[in-house]
Formats: sequence, structure tokens, C-alpha cells
Amino acid sequence: MSVRLYVGNLPQTFDENELVALFQGVGEGVRFKTVTDRETGVCRGFGFANVDDEKVAEALIGQLHGREFGGNTLRVEVSERRDARGTAPIDRRPASGAPVAQRRAADKVVHADNVDSQAPDPRWAGELAKLKDLLANQTVGV
Repeated sequence: MSVRLYVGNLPQTFDENELVALFQGVGEGVRFKTVTDRETGVCRGFGFANVDDEKVAEALIGQLHGREFGGNTLRVEVSERRDARGTAPIDRRPASGAPVAQRRAADKVVHADNVDSQAPDPRWAGELAKLKDLLANQTVGV
């Protein structure tokens, strides 16, 4: 059975053949695919290696995880399959009978249709009030 490995912390530009040669130095039967950005074609910093033998996969992890490559420290670990992570949405609501946490009051700005030309911009009203309080509490040193 094939083992899929996550290879992370790759530099944006590197020679893929050099990395494959590094894998081949540990064992045979390793196929590697870099994940690239669709628009730019630049490496997104990770890729996946498929290894035919489980013992070779363990050897790859043992020898290459934490090894320096292209100025970065490689991260090599067994890849988690998407279906294994679970795709069910997480219910973040409290269980029935549990106390509901109250949100902290925030300085909310209420917008009106009629804007007074002399009034401050309502988006900055909360910040303006804080500044006025700071200025009022300052003392002038002589």
C-alpha cells in the first residue's frame, strides 16, 4: 500500500530534481509533486510524496524531517487524508441549559439618513470620543 507524505516548508524556488534525489538517497519508489499557485506557478511551500513501501516512508520521515533544504527546515510527516479529517460542520452553539456567554459591548455607530455637515464622520465617532477623554484627562507640565 502506498503512503502519502506531506513535505512542507519548501522554499518558493528550488530544483525539484534535487529534492527527488534527496528522497531517492533514502529509498526507492518515491514520487513527488509540488503544489504550485495556479496564477503564478510559484511553489506554495509544500508538496506531497507518494512512497510505495511503508518502511521507506518511515525512513524518509526520520532522516528528512528537520533537515535543512534551500535555506528552510523541511517538515516531513504522514499526510492526513481529507476524508479522515471529517467534513461535518462543527456545532459551536452551547448545549441546552448551558449559560450563554454575553458579548462585550462595543462602540457601535448608528447611521442616519440625514447627515449633519458639522457632525464628525460616524465611522470615527467612537475613536473621537476616546481622544477627547484622553485630552481632558491630561495635565500640562510647567
